[in-house]
Amino acid sequence: MAESPYPNAPIDGHAHVFRRDLPMAAGRRYAPDYDATIEDYIERLDRFGFSHGVLVQPSFLGTDNSFILSALRLHPDRLRAIAVVEPEVGDSDLDALQEAGVVGLRLNLVGRPTDICFETRWRALFERAAKRNWQIEIQRSMDDLAQVLPVLLDSGARVMVDHFGLPGGPIDPDKPAHRDFLALLGHERLWVKLSAPYRARLDVNEAQAAFDNLRIAAGSDERMVWGSDWPHTQHEAANDFPGQLAWLNAVIPDEGLRTRILSINSSNIFGLAAS
Repeated sequence: MAESPYPNAPIDGHAHVFRRDLPMAAGRRYAPDYDATIEDYIERLDRFGFSHGVLVQPSFLGTDNSFILSALRLHPDRLRAIAVVEPEVGDSDLDALQEAGVVGLRLNLVGRPTDICFETRWRALFERAAKRNWQIEIQRSMDDLAQVLPVLLDSGARVMVDHFGLPGGPIDPDKPAHRDFLALLGHERLWVKLSAPYRARLDVNEAQAAFDNLRIAAGSDERMVWGSDWPHTQHEAANDFPGQLAWLNAVIPDEGLRTRILSINSSNIFGLAAS
């Protein structure tokens, strides 16, 4: 493994693996025309000195988590995963996911109605996740995140907000929806993933300002993690793993703070040994 550029080995908190010939979910908004294999991903972790990675089930594979489970079985000591399931999933299926290395559930609400979160069946699933000490990872625009986060937090689970909260540009504390989201960040179980600035429509300066706004609102930087978002689906031409690392160094130039976010915080939320 290459020597890590950080004092403690960093952890990548968000990546995807898939093959183009896998069964794709009905109603998907996108389907890849290339493969992103676990071998490709592990090579990047090794090359840049990362000790661990977290695989997130891509939306176009729906609730068939078999490909990321196969990756977990190949590298049980280095990988964890965030799965996608239907609310009626059986406890035995959740047991199998947990045994394989799944540490949370993803709720991708982009293009979906937010009111599903208030349905009894979904609330029951969130509570089942909380009992397993899993996180619930949510992807949704900041315009209405504040409407759905309270019901997720009511479950007792830790909640991870993807991609800066998808503000769609600079975070504006004077904008009611942004202000309402920032007001929730003091909650001890609410986390934010500093990943995919291109999905949040942030340039480096705007990302620096967004990070400052998030940090001030949270009153701490202990509930923030970073993810490469490799292989940057639909944004591959302008992004790569080293480019995202360079972006992180520009946004957070303080080495000690980067170490906390990349290693200590990620180890805590994903249940990984930062070594």
